[in-house]
Amino acid sequence: MATTTYTVKGMTCEHCVGAVKSEIGKIDGVTSVDVDLASGAVRVGSSAPVADADIAAAVDEAGYEVA
Repeated sequence: MATTTYTVKGMTCEHCVGAVKSEIGKIDGVTSVDVDLASGAVRVGSSAPVADADIAAAVDEAGYEVA
């Protein structure tokens, strides 16, 4: 299992957290998504490594940006 942490800019509320979790959770192989709203940290657990570009695209789809 792989775990990677990203910093996401622009999240301000629980709705933002839900949108980011939902989009990242759609990526094949992702097993968990934990978001810390205060710091913008998003920890992604996966059964195999996930490309950073896939995470960035999912975050973008949710309306936010990976720092």
